[in-house]
Amino acid sequence: MFFIDNLEFEGLGNRSYLAGGPAAAVVVDPPRDIDQVIAAAARRGVRIAYVAETHVHNDYVTGGLELARVTGARYLVPAGAHVSFARTPVADGDTFTVDGGLTLRAIATPGHTPHHTSYALAEDGREVAAFTGGSLLIGSVGRPDLVEPRLTEQLARAQHASAHRLVDELDDEVPVLPTHGFGSFCSSSQAEGDASTIGEERRNNDALTLDVDTFVAQMLAGLEDVPAYYAHMGPANAAGPTPVDLTPPRRADGEEIASRLAAGEWVVDLRNRMAFAEGHVAGSFNFESEGKLATYLAWLIPWGKPVVLLAETPQQVADAQRELARVGIDRPAAAATGEPTGWVRPGEQLASFPRARFTDLAEVRERGEEAVVLDVRRDSERAGGYIDGSVHIPVHELHGRIGEVPDGTVWVHCAGGMRAAIAASLLDAAGRDVVAVDDGFDAAAEAGLPLISG
Repeated sequence: MFFIDNLEFEGLGNRSYLAGGPAAAVVVDPPRDIDQVIAAAARRGVRIAYVAETHVHNDYVTGGLELARVTGARYLVPAGAHVSFARTPVADGDTFTVDGGLTLRAIATPGHTPHHTSYALAEDGREVAAFTGGSLLIGSVGRPDLVEPRLTEQLARAQHASAHRLVDELDDEVPVLPTHGFGSFCSSSQAEGDASTIGEERRNNDALTLDVDTFVAQMLAGLEDVPAYYAHMGPANAAGPTPVDLTPPRRADGEEIASRLAAGEWVVDLRNRMAFAEGHVAGSFNFESEGKLATYLAWLIPWGKPVVLLAETPQQVADAQRELARVGIDRPAAAATGEPTGWVRPGEQLASFPRARFTDLAEVRERGEEAVVLDVRRDSERAGGYIDGSVHIPVHELHGRIGEVPDGTVWVHCAGGMRAAIAASLLDAAGRDVVAVDDGFDAAAEAGLPLISG
């Protein structure tokens, strides 16, 4: 009897899979931190016989090469992928025996990348799962614009063809098990559920219900900005990632934190946005550990800039360190835990700024007080409607565009509060008077703020 374990990575919006039989298993698209994969295999009592990549990933650093080295597994990588390390090149139709009657078949599904490959898992000749990577996702497909702009339309058309190939070759009851689509920016749109089958996708996925020209036009019109750090992921994966080091970073006191801030390093406070607003090290940035830490920190930070982590507990630092390693931010320069009063030099005060709701903003406007409203949502979100008179700078662009924010007290908002907190910390560090709107955007209309339709 076969098993399939989902390994979820909510911060990046991805999944990896461990699938096998009584004695051996395959790991599909493993994360950088392979210890949890090894632990999952140990709980099952199986040997990892194969490590399979669906493609050279653009959104995270793979642990595949190291996992294969540590376990002695064969490392399956699509033959068309240009990599600098030894591996087993996989071509369309290749099959591999995982355990007894459990086999893995490669299916060429170009689109997310030119070399993308899906894998069908079969037990005694009956296909029981499809590992679709960045090809067929739940209600969507992987975006085609991460490789080369000149190939985007060609790859979008290939995505349409690959989706059709999968549903033509696999039975309707076969589960669809993608790597992307659970919050990852590798998806052309986000999944509305966490499980699906070939039959459900046949009925509901635009790639399978629209003609190719309509599908391509809609997909290309809806693509979001690409996170800046993606530019570093593909090359790192093609070169062969080094093993990850998750040992604790050096401890920093208030003197060292101040020195690192003065040197231009990023000091990142992992606490929740309420605690940060109440009191924080002046000049530090707030990226909540419970939010999409790796995605937004890696997106905003100048690549290679040293990072100091501040948190309430050592476990929060360890969790953040693990998540950041998945996107190539390997070693924090230092860290500090405990109370924020211990993160500043003796005699120095913590900085703070107010938080508010949209009703507070409405009252300020009604009184005729000047307020700069800064919307840090993405373009696609703003297209659905925005507050009249607001300034728009997406949060991932704000660090380089703070000079464009008009003078005055800045009321910054997003769709829910997390990105507004990041933006507020950036503005506060730059010396601006800021109010963080910690509210859902639906409350703006309820508060009586005038909205402009997108």
